[in-house]
Amino acid sequence: MQMLNKGTSRLISLRNIAVIAATLAFLLPVRAQDGYEPDRRVRGTLRVWGSAQMQELMRLWEAGFRQFQPEVRFEEKLNGTVSAMGGLYAGAADLALMGRDIWPEEAMAYKQTTGATPTGVDVAMGSFDVPTKADALMIFVNRDNPLSSIRFDQLAHLFECGDTGSPKWSDAGVAGQMGSEPAHLYGYLPENAASRFFRARVLHGPGWNCGYRGFGNLEQTGKPRIDAGRQIIEALSTDPLGIAIANIHYATPQVKVLALSEGPGLPYVVADRSDYIAGRYPLTRTVSIYINCSPAHGGCSPAALEFLRYVLSRQGQQDVSREGAYQPLAATHLAAEWRKLDTMR
Repeated sequence: MQMLNKGTSRLISLRNIAVIAATLAFLLPVRAQDGYEPDRRVRGTLRVWGSAQMQELMRLWEAGFRQFQPEVRFEEKLNGTVSAMGGLYAGAADLALMGRDIWPEEAMAYKQTTGATPTGVDVAMGSFDVPTKADALMIFVNRDNPLSSIRFDQLAHLFECGDTGSPKWSDAGVAGQMGSEPAHLYGYLPENAASRFFRARVLHGPGWNCGYRGFGNLEQTGKPRIDAGRQIIEALSTDPLGIAIANIHYATPQVKVLALSEGPGLPYVVADRSDYIAGRYPLTRTVSIYINCSPAHGGCSPAALEFLRYVLSRQGQQDVSREGAYQPLAATHLAAEWRKLDTMR
């Protein structure tokens, strides 16, 4: 056999490396779409505390998981996300069902109690247009407003508390007479989960502009509740100088939704279902599940880890689709959560 010269050998080696790298890049996303196969057989009771809105989804996950792990039982106390982490760090729960992002004070309480950082994975995207299901946030203006898009930095100029005085429409790039007019700000109550998400995602400081008007759900004796989102859009409908945070579920012909960009030079994304499902919409919220992996509680529960593996599997994400309000994680997001889970084992 003729001997290969050093240059040819080096070229072949480089080609082999390129082929291996391409193969790995192709296979990694597929890992996130694998069907569930038990890593080990587990048994016992998993105690679940947290989101009442996720109850139907949780039941689908439980039923699917028990087809593979029939010796596992579930006990639920779904009294709201605000109770979830407390159950976890007190040792009363094995799984904390979080219908929103974990808040800094919850993470701090967990760490101070257990000595460990909270451990969890995102398990689904919130809804596109179903209220109370971690629904995505959209930015609206009155239909007479000439604006069609806005960047995060412009939103921050309008909504955050600063020392520049009352925000004007020129801060959002509006020229002419309207640019000199004040912007009227509408949204959810500042401590609402949606507002806290918006503040963490868009604003730079802890406070809201002093002119911000927040709405809460309005309970009526003997009548249906009036959602905060509906009140926000109704207020905006009669205010040509208004801008509002709400969900597209409440949209009316009197308002329009703006395309969003996360910053200068970055693309604008329209709030439509296809971009949302693909994971491109920038104000999409997620829901997550935390487990107790602190040494003070004996490390990660094998049964809890197996359950999370099911939830992130093809079957678990199909359960999310079946529930109908929440949405499966986009492929790259799902792959990232698998990587998190792999570090817990």
